[in-house]
Amino acid sequence: MDMIHVRAVSPPDLSDRVIGTLSDNPGVLNLVVQPGTAHNPDGDAIVFDLLTGAANDVLRRLRALHLDSRGSIVIEPVDMAFVGGSTASAQQGLITHTPVWDQVEARIRAEGTYAPSFYLYLVIAGLIGAVGIVTNSQILIVAAMVVGPEYGAIVSIALGLYRGNHPRIRQGLRALLVGFLLAIAVTFLFSVIIRWFGFESEAFRRGIRPVSELIDTPNFFSFAVAGLAGIVGVVSLTEAKTSALLGVFISVTTIPAAADIAVSVAFGNGAEAWGSLVQLLVNIAVLIVVGTATLRCQRAIWRRVTARDG
Repeated sequence: MDMIHVRAVSPPDLSDRVIGTLSDNPGVLNLVVQPGTAHNPDGDAIVFDLLTGAANDVLRRLRALHLDSRGSIVIEPVDMAFVGGSTASAQQGLITHTPVWDQVEARIRAEGTYAPSFYLYLVIAGLIGAVGIVTNSQILIVAAMVVGPEYGAIVSIALGLYRGNHPRIRQGLRALLVGFLLAIAVTFLFSVIIRWFGFESEAFRRGIRPVSELIDTPNFFSFAVAGLAGIVGVVSLTEAKTSALLGVFISVTTIPAAADIAVSVAFGNGAEAWGSLVQLLVNIAVLIVVGTATLRCQRAIWRRVTARDG
């Protein structure tokens, strides 16, 4: 049985309404109230388990009471639960898999935080990508894709577009701009060193560059793969499917394109640099647009499922 565990702190004057809201919902289990025991914020401690099929409605009602602003609400996952009696049948069908949207959006917001490590990972991913390009190593290109953290910023922008949150959109776009410019600049210097000392592979030196050619040649498949990855990325975040999200990281040509811009400029290949720039912009734009549309569609679909099975 899918459920979440909720810990809340309620101001005493609000507790009766909160408890009434929870007691009236059959999806609320194991409700425990401890008056006056919570501190920072001060108030009544309320803990309960919540079936995921009822979670969105219950959390919406609690926010309508301003419990999130006047007190606090903390959500934790429940890995396993054994519930007997009539409550075991409270959740049936597709509704058992309903995403808890507050949890989903909190997960996306967490991805949209831009600590110094965000830029460090981008730079390191660019350097790994550069080595993969000059040595014609597809394995290193995949490694660069896995290290790159840019998808967190992309999906955060998509959430901002969906919610009309302009500060979130600006923060995400600024992080991507600064991060990629920094990665390209550092990778360019690294590539100049590679060229100066002749560290590139013999095949690359002779113009045999299958990895670079794959990156700097945007085509229909660039749009198709980015679009499919955008759908899978949002769905995997919604359903917390880590393996699927990892697949997104290694299927979109963002970090490799940034690395190829730097390498191409360092080796005097302007046409390849331009192609990689187009590839980078196409992938980011498609991921943002498709991610926003997928968020909107998912909410609409699950709203209909909940209304039908609820």
